[in-house]
Amino acid sequence: MKEIAINGQKRETTGKKASKLMRKEGLVPCNLYGEDKDEKGLPKALAFSANYAELRKAVYTPHVYVCNLSIDGKEHKAIIKELQFHPTTDALLHADFYEINEQKPITVGIPVKLNGLAQGVREGGKLNLSIRKIDVTAPYKQIPEILDIDVTSLGLGKAIKVGELSFEGLELATPAQVVVCSVKETRASKAAAAAATE
Repeated sequence: MKEIAINGQKRETTGKKASKLMRKEGLVPCNLYGEDKDEKGLPKALAFSANYAELRKAVYTPHVYVCNLSIDGKEHKAIIKELQFHPTTDALLHADFYEINEQKPITVGIPVKLNGLAQGVREGGKLNLSIRKIDVTAPYKQIPEILDIDVTSLGLGKAIKVGELSFEGLELATPAQVVVCSVKETRASKAAAAAATE
């Protein structure tokens, strides 16, 4: 997985008013959840703010990053767990991070890349990508940047489901019945099939 550095400062004040002021200064309110638990057994959040210009490189991208967070000089490795955007402007309002380590497996969505010319496409069909990411579970150092899927033998009207895939060292967390890609029939492929039958 790619890595990116993000600097942050602890937030002493929280709440809507403080968050609004922060955004005006080009900062984004964030939380980092780690191993620490509160008295109810829920993950404890470290509230901090980060520069929007640094954060956007990790947010507005198809890549999945391991974020090297430096909060008041203390280093944390984390992945982005959840993002909140403004409903009309699409501006980033809030980010939640989840602290990771080399031993503990994490679950993260990794982009899918289809390779090869599908048999069904050669017969006039159209290749359709149904999901852009597949959730995988593994220690973060074993997780690749993309998941390569060979579609060469995929025939007309056929599909590849998550349950048919396997990647070394990775456990697939997306349900097995989810369709990753398929080759749909088109007018051209139906006409070709009809002509072949005649």
